[in-house]
Amino acid sequence: MTVLVTGGAGYIGAHVVRLLMERGDHVVVVDDLSTGVAEHVTGAALVHLDLSLQEAVDKLEALLSEYAVEAVIHIAAKKQVGESAERPAWYYRQNVGGFANLLQAMQNAHVDQLMFSSSAATYGNPDLPPGQLLTEDTPAMPISPYGETKLVCEWMMRAATRAWGLRGVGLRYFNVAGAGWPELGDPAVMNLIPIVLEALTNGRQPIVFGNDYPTPDGTCIRDYIHVLDLAEAHLMALDYLAQDDRPHDLFNVGTGTGSSVLEVLKQLAASTGYDIRPEFAARRAGDPAALVADVSRIHTALGWRAAHDLADMTDSAWASWAPVHGQPAVPPAS
Repeated sequence: MTVLVTGGAGYIGAHVVRLLMERGDHVVVVDDLSTGVAEHVTGAALVHLDLSLQEAVDKLEALLSEYAVEAVIHIAAKKQVGESAERPAWYYRQNVGGFANLLQAMQNAHVDQLMFSSSAATYGNPDLPPGQLLTEDTPAMPISPYGETKLVCEWMMRAATRAWGLRGVGLRYFNVAGAGWPELGDPAVMNLIPIVLEALTNGRQPIVFGNDYPTPDGTCIRDYIHVLDLAEAHLMALDYLAQDDRPHDLFNVGTGTGSSVLEVLKQLAASTGYDIRPEFAARRAGDPAALVADVSRIHTALGWRAAHDLADMTDSAWASWAPVHGQPAVPPAS
């Protein structure tokens, strides 16, 4: 199969591309390289392109035809929640506009299989009873422009299904972490584990926002998913599109088990050898106490289940981070 992967040179995309190539698929990567790394997709055709540009439709249509692409995995997106609040129009232009251009190019080129990378940010801050898991039927009420753009793209995918027969499926990611290969670690300091590693390797203790939540240790609980498990889910969702019987077009991707911020820090201490003594600050506005995925749908429909635990995530994150930042494998306790 020939697969076009947008955002394929990024953190998640590079893992997906590598797995596709390992199983023998031909891969074309489209990336604006704003955060992606070209060297991470060596062996795949790489096209430098901003999907939000007006001329992207014609260029994408030509690529789809030139390479006889059979399916598209759409990962490319801007994804910083805070930045989206500061630049909402730009986020809509990038994420929604880019997706509209991709859908139009696919329709023009008669490519009808699409795996869309969505986000748990579509759920927002749901009012759930303590311990209740988020299902795909939990009302989607995003609280950031970023989350809104992902929800709008889900709507657009469904509209294209009705309008011209697109075969689409979306994955709502939870908190992605770790590295499948050391050279493919998360280079951005935007998520909890890289933020903590950045602080520790610069001689600082991490800051924890809020320790008075209604959780066992008072800190927020999230569902962390290993990036390699997530990449595997992409391939299984892509294969799902070939089936005639597809009762669902959205799947949560998580472990179904939550970890608190302090539990993550404890595991990071074990992985790195650092003595972690966090500083506590006031809660951040909009942070829910707990967000954990119900993953029964993806397990039943695709047979997918996470194979890696939190220790695998922190171990692999450190193995990726340490060499780049001049750290020994296990630094002395500070």
